[in-house]
Amino acid sequence: MSELSPLQARLLEMLKWFHQLCEKNDIRYFVLGGTMLGAARHKGFIPWDDDIDVGLPRKDYEKLAQLMANDDFLPYVLETPYSKAKDYCFSYSKIYDTRTTLVENRRTEVVRGVFIDVFPLDGLGESYEECEANYAPINKKYDLLLTTVGGIRKGRSWYKNLAVVVARCVPHCLLDGKKLMIQLDKMCAKIDYDTSAWICNDMGAWRLKEAMPRSIMGKPTKYQFEDTFVYGAEDFDGYLTHLYGDWRRLPPKEKQITHHDFVSLDMNKPYR
Repeated sequence: MSELSPLQARLLEMLKWFHQLCEKNDIRYFVLGGTMLGAARHKGFIPWDDDIDVGLPRKDYEKLAQLMANDDFLPYVLETPYSKAKDYCFSYSKIYDTRTTLVENRRTEVVRGVFIDVFPLDGLGESYEECEANYAPINKKYDLLLTTVGGIRKGRSWYKNLAVVVARCVPHCLLDGKKLMIQLDKMCAKIDYDTSAWICNDMGAWRLKEAMPRSIMGKPTKYQFEDTFVYGAEDFDGYLTHLYGDWRRLPPKEKQITHHDFVSLDMNKPYR
């Protein structure tokens, strides 16, 4: 087991709890993106990474939301696009550790805790060409949402930051982030994961690039992650090659950095 930062250690604790919860309740999940890459290449965290991404087929995603609909699982809580909190501005779900305080840079700063990103996995079509057609309206809606709720970020292209500034001038009644989140979630859920030839994490950072044959995800398969085990894609090489190309090669030193836009983090202060 590698030496972990305090944030990574807390995330690992959350991931162990999440894994046990899913196993106990027969909920399928896969670690995604950098978490799957870390499991395959490092048998744990990518050393410079500081997040956990998991994806659940839509039926399991909704089952998890129903299961965690109250505070029975404190110190962990799940928030979704349907949560009552007006400042929640994500089109997917997050599990928060209420014992911590983490502030994310958005149009309105989101004050919560250390989190795991929880994405729904949905069907997208019977061929890549069909996926392209089905994803186009999702992509436009997602761009609109990010422009509406996003914050200005260093390193982002000037025109994207300008779009965020312009969106702030539009009255809330005409451009409602909450409504956009729910509309987007319903658009993504139209095609069943378990019967679609191609599936996608529609809200993932890679957008349409995350569309792939469902056979690549296959059956959730166990992989070592630090001192525990987690579920990932059955064809982990196919999954990682699809997203990253030569995933076994480390990026250059200047790119070995986190990509999160945190305003502040306090590991010992409850946000509630």
